[in-house]
Amino acid sequence: MEGKLGPLITRPLNGTQIGFNDLCTKGGGQGGGPLRGKVQELMSDSGKALNAFGVAEVQKALDNYAQEFNPWHVCFAVGLAWGHLAHLNPQFVGAAVRLLANWNADDLAEAKKHHNERGPDPIEQSLKGGYMMFQRVRLPPTLPDSLDRLRHFQERWWSPILSQDRPLYIGSWNATAMFMIALFAQPTLAATMTEVRVLLPPGGPIYNGLKLLYEAKLLSRPPAGSDLDDEAVEPGAVYENNALFAEIQNGKVPWSLIDVHSGLYMLGTRFAPSGQWF
Repeated sequence: MEGKLGPLITRPLNGTQIGFNDLCTKGGGQGGGPLRGKVQELMSDSGKALNAFGVAEVQKALDNYAQEFNPWHVCFAVGLAWGHLAHLNPQFVGAAVRLLANWNADDLAEAKKHHNERGPDPIEQSLKGGYMMFQRVRLPPTLPDSLDRLRHFQERWWSPILSQDRPLYIGSWNATAMFMIALFAQPTLAATMTEVRVLLPPGGPIYNGLKLLYEAKLLSRPPAGSDLDDEAVEPGAVYENNALFAEIQNGKVPWSLIDVHSGLYMLGTRFAPSGQWF
C-alpha cells in the first residue's frame, strides 16, 4: 500500500497506526508527507491514553510490593515486562522483586515461567544483570521526587553499565526503563518533563516509531543505534534518540516527553494486543 510519502505501515495493529496511515495518505506536509500538527495531535492523544493505562499498572505493582520490597526493584521488574520479556502479572513481579533482593533458585524458576515470545533466558539474564547492578549501585530507599534527583541517580546507575564488564541484557532498555517506570509512579512529576532531563528507552517500538517519522519527513535525521537491547549501550545513540523525542514535541505545548514516548510506542509497536488497550 502506497501513501504520498511511500510505503505505509503494513497490517496496522491499533488506532494510532491506522490514523498515521490515513494522515500519510492525505499528505499535505513537508515533502509530501503528513501534516506535522496532525501527527502530533494523534501521538499526543494516544500517548496520554497509554500513559493512563501505564500509571494504573505501575501503581498496582507498587501497592502490592513497595511496602515490603525496594521500590526500585519493583520498577526494574515492571520495566522488564514493558520490554516484552515477561508477562506483567503478580506472579512474575513478585518473583522478580524477591530475586533482586535475594537471589534464589525457586523465585528464578517462577519468574522464568512467565516469559514472552523471546523465551525464559532473557528473563534470567536480565534479572541476573539487575541483581548485579543493585549490588554495585547505591540508590535511595524511596523514588526521587524531582527530575534533577532522578537524573542524578540515573547517571549513577549508568556508571557500571558503561564499563567493560557490563552485565548481559543491561542494554539501552534495561539501562533506562527503570527510570521511566519511576516517572510513571509519579505522573504529576512526569508531566513536568517538557525537555530532556531523564533519559527514556530508545529501542524496540520506540526505534521503529522514530524511523517511521523520519520516513514521513517529520524528523531531521533517522534514529541512531538499533532496536536491540542485548547489545552494549551506545550512550551517543541514547542521547541522540532522546533529542529526537524533543524534536517531535517541538511546536506543540503542553506536551511532556513521556507523552511523546508513549505515542511513539503506539506508532512503532508490533504487539497485537495494543489494539485493545484503549
